[in-house]
Amino acid sequence: MRAALAERDTWMRIAPHLVRPARFVIPAHADERPPWLLRLGLYLYDRLAPHGVLPVSATIDVTHHPIGNALKRPFGTAFEYSDCLVDDSRLVIANAVDAAERGAVIRAGARCVRADRLDIWRLAVIDRGHRQVITARSLANTSGAWTSSVAETVLRMPPSPRAAVVKMSQIIVRRLFETDNVYVFQNRDRRLIFASPYQRDFTLLGTVANKFKGDPAAVSMGADEVAYLCDAANRYFRERVDPSDVIRSVSGANMVAHPARTRLARDDSMTFDARRGKAPLLTMFGGDVTTSRLRAEHAVSRLTPFYPMSPRWTAHAALPGGDFPWAQFENEVERARERWKFLTENQALRLVSGYGSRLGSVLGDARDRADLGPGFGPELTGAEVRYLMASEWARFPDDILWRRSKLGLTMPPADREALAAFMARVV
Repeated sequence: MRAALAERDTWMRIAPHLVRPARFVIPAHADERPPWLLRLGLYLYDRLAPHGVLPVSATIDVTHHPIGNALKRPFGTAFEYSDCLVDDSRLVIANAVDAAERGAVIRAGARCVRADRLDIWRLAVIDRGHRQVITARSLANTSGAWTSSVAETVLRMPPSPRAAVVKMSQIIVRRLFETDNVYVFQNRDRRLIFASPYQRDFTLLGTVANKFKGDPAAVSMGADEVAYLCDAANRYFRERVDPSDVIRSVSGANMVAHPARTRLARDDSMTFDARRGKAPLLTMFGGDVTTSRLRAEHAVSRLTPFYPMSPRWTAHAALPGGDFPWAQFENEVERARERWKFLTENQALRLVSGYGSRLGSVLGDARDRADLGPGFGPELTGAEVRYLMASEWARFPDDILWRRSKLGLTMPPADREALAAFMARVV
């Protein structure tokens, strides 16, 4: 926990536009963990967190606080603590952009179909219909839920017996509360369910995790899982949430250390094979966003006997767009509105949240919205689409609407079709 909290502060420092502090609220429920236990847990949390970076935890009387407006009447006490929200999909892109600028070649959509291991790796890759052979001095299998299938079919090696595949699901509904807090609900099965402000007009509810078998590309949320999250929300919120209110469900599969080996999970989720006469093989799975940078740093350090490497540096180098102090985020939004006066406050907030100090690469010297080209939906413009295609490997509308943004939540079908036609014309 201490390492994770230190990493949280590292992300705030190197990606302040993508990792934003928030106050999380746990309403005390008479049927769940007693208040003294929650206080004790948050006391330890505060002691483990770096001192003076974010506010410490507090006890709140929700009957006289805006946090209580959305809650049912039986709740009188809640416990508030500090943590962060992250735009995880854009964090992935920021890392890829940073790597590309430092010399990496990013092949979005390419598929490795065979890997032969000698003193070097020879990889057979299908990229946009063309077969190529790529050589590498080492290989990392970091393919998430596909880790075992890649091991079996591409590397022709036995999969790790220490891993299991888990499906994680969330739902998006209308906005259920006015504050910017994240609610943390204790459910009957002792799971914690989060209700988070999402894309300004929505609420994200989750996560529910279950074992999964099947094709990770075809994962979907079951009706029972939707009902589970709705029931969890209805224990706390005044406004009822029904399955018919779900605007979108989000499901994904991931490989994690086998539940029977949770005490060893940290070691089990990474293996390094560097047998004599064979090129090194690194396999990683599981983990979370918070500690991903640290785990990657540890993994790469295993390769130091094989590569000349500089000292560790990623904890202090800002990711693209993140070269400003996290406490100055609102000032960055104001500067954007001063430079591009046609932006509304909400538009500037979305763009700075996505691109940070590199917003100029998207909007250029535009003097009004017409300079940005055609519009798609209420916010997306041709200029942003061109930037995402040229600099962030966007190839299809869903890349833009869901993987580089969440504008798919508000874009009408006709605009989606217009976007697809526009992207087909961009060379």
